[in-house]
Amino acid sequence: MLGQDLTVLFGQNGYEVLEADIHNMDITDKEAVNRFFAENPCDLVIHAAAYTNVDGAETDKETAFAVNGRGSENLAVASAKLDIPIVYISTDYVFDGKKNAPYLPDDKTAPLNIYGESKLAGEIAVKKHNPKHYICRTSWLYGHKGKNFVETMITLGQTKPELRVVNDQFGCPTWTVDLSNAILKIVDMPYGVYHTCGGGQTTWCGFAKKILELCNIDTPVYPVSTDEFPRPAQRPAFSVMDNGGLLRNWEEALKEYLEARKKEY
Repeated sequence: MLGQDLTVLFGQNGYEVLEADIHNMDITDKEAVNRFFAENPCDLVIHAAAYTNVDGAETDKETAFAVNGRGSENLAVASAKLDIPIVYISTDYVFDGKKNAPYLPDDKTAPLNIYGESKLAGEIAVKKHNPKHYICRTSWLYGHKGKNFVETMITLGQTKPELRVVNDQFGCPTWTVDLSNAILKIVDMPYGVYHTCGGGQTTWCGFAKKILELCNIDTPVYPVSTDEFPRPAQRPAFSVMDNGGLLRNWEEALKEYLEARKKEY
């Protein structure tokens, strides 16, 4: 979802983009990574590959750490050897959600679940092995090229008499196009950690209500607690991040996404 938007945007801005996915570079295979770089000289690496099944990671820790931890280390080591900067896409789930104020890039990390731990392992590996790094923490991603919360809510809103959505988890919805634009800006900025999520904050319930409102779907959305919808992985109650003005407000982005969606479907 993100990779496809990044490919288009960087291509439109004068970059020659070398697309990589598991079919031509398995990041968990160190030799495959080294071989790809040997055959494809480049000036910048954007590491958007990830194991993203938050609940699945609780029972498949090995795969989560193989991809998010060891895979990130392989890319960091290989890019550092060639003196190539690396952008690593991380997550709000590296935080425990107990701050009750928007997280800043240098705030202490303390993931609550295996997925968050594995993404933090990736951050640590990238920082350790490649000094020329950009770590971009994002959250609640949606986009035109993949399954996501926005599309799910539209489908449910059109087919169900009512919706019940968690209202005690706060975060920042982020459109993959806005994230791609932020990354384009960041690669001309100093190396370091950046928060690249939509501006403002909401709950999953607030997000769902706004989606249906903008789509003129009048299905009622009722707030419920996390306890009413138990999941294998614990989520932070408050993972709002301060993006320092890098991305616009999430509601503005959502509106544009839905307007663009009408032209696509």
